Amino acid sequence: MGARKRNKANELKEAKKTQYFAVLKDCPTSPRKMRLVADMVRGMEVNRALDVLKFSSKEASRKVEKLLMSAIANWQAKNEGSRLEESNLYVSGINVDSGRQLKRLRPAPQGRAHRIRKRSNHVTLRLDSKNIETENA
Repeated sequence: MGARKRNKANELKEAKKTQYFAVLKDCPTSPRKMRLVADMVRGMEVNRALDVLKFSSKEASRKVEKLLMSAIANWQAKNEGSRLEESNLYVSGINVDSGRQLKRLRPAPQGRAHRIRKRSNHVTLRLDSKNIETENA
């Protein structure tokens, strides 16, 4: 590995230590349905986002709620002394990428077959504190 590549890798590794995130891989929901839920909570404060997800009727909201709880737990592991209520955490970013597709065949009339694509997705949820932004700016 070259020096520049190694230096860049070390920079990224140091930057990741200050970020709080959680990743959900191969979730058996179509990415389009998951993006609808992700758009609801993007940019929201953590407690409000939890309330919105809890009372949403969409199936994908249960999985995003669990993912948000995981990201909060990751934040608490790195910041043991501080309280969640005082930290002003918010969902700084949430990405939904398409995952693998299971291809299945369904019988159709006159001896034909139709292809069924069972989609899955990967979700990455990032948290940030509004206090950190005001200090840096």
